[in-house]
Amino acid sequence: MDEKESILTSIKKKLGITADYTHFDDAIIMDINTVFMTLHQLGVGPEEGFSITDSSDTWDDYLSEGSNMEAVKTYMYLKVRLLFDPPLSSSVMESMKSSIDEFEWRLNVQAETSD
Repeated sequence: MDEKESILTSIKKKLGITADYTHFDDAIIMDINTVFMTLHQLGVGPEEGFSITDSSDTWDDYLSEGSNMEAVKTYMYLKVRLLFDPPLSSSVMESMKSSIDEFEWRLNVQAETSD
């Protein structure tokens, strides 16, 4: 893949927001950075932590090559979705929370075993 994938743009796409609609960017960036703090506490990502400021920050900036951490992208979406646009259905909410819990466990295990 030649073109680097923007973290902000990819999360907006999963949320159903087009890249050119920037009205919610500040709120989404804040939520993404909150999730990066959680990932850092799980032992995932750069040792010094990570945050984004706009759509120029890419997944390649965050994930080291060959880190086997692609699940971070789905985890990020689920967490941002709960913060930014939580589902109205309690069963959907519980399903998302269950997936988040599993991703947290798996990402933490992956981070511990790849060092």
